[in-house]
Amino acid sequence: MRLPFLPLIFLVLPLAEIAGFVIVGSEIGVLATIGLILATTVLGAILLRIQGLGAMSRMREAMQTGVSPGRDMVHAVMIMLAGILLILPGFITDALGILLFIPPVREVVWRFISSRIVVVETASGFASAYTRRSSRTIDLDEDEYTRYDTDDPEERPRPQLRTDH
Repeated sequence: MRLPFLPLIFLVLPLAEIAGFVIVGSEIGVLATIGLILATTVLGAILLRIQGLGAMSRMREAMQTGVSPGRDMVHAVMIMLAGILLILPGFITDALGILLFIPPVREVVWRFISSRIVVVETASGFASAYTRRSSRTIDLDEDEYTRYDTDDPEERPRPQLRTDH
């Protein structure tokens, strides 16, 4: 997954947070600003615990009924991210964290990314993978490849070229 704007975000976000501290501090005072930041940190930890446990129980119920827990897994990750954003000091991260705690907002995010991930059932449970098909991806069925017990290429039989195009 390519994230070309990630370095820019890491540069701009702290500067914007500092500007937010200055603006809010000049309006309500330094102590009130610090109190507000501490309150959102505590709120983030509490919401992370309450909603995180709820998301885990929904995932467990989905797996017990045989339903793919993909949606619940993504919601759990968004809840975890929301809690982390609220715990981080800053008003912009707090606003994003509060938005991610709202279920309709998480549902919109889920609809956006649901076409980009695939949840498959494995022998040990469910697994999620970000998929991005490219021209270099070759998808084979089990009868279209052979596994060899050796890593030495000299011991493997040579592939036969097909001429029936």
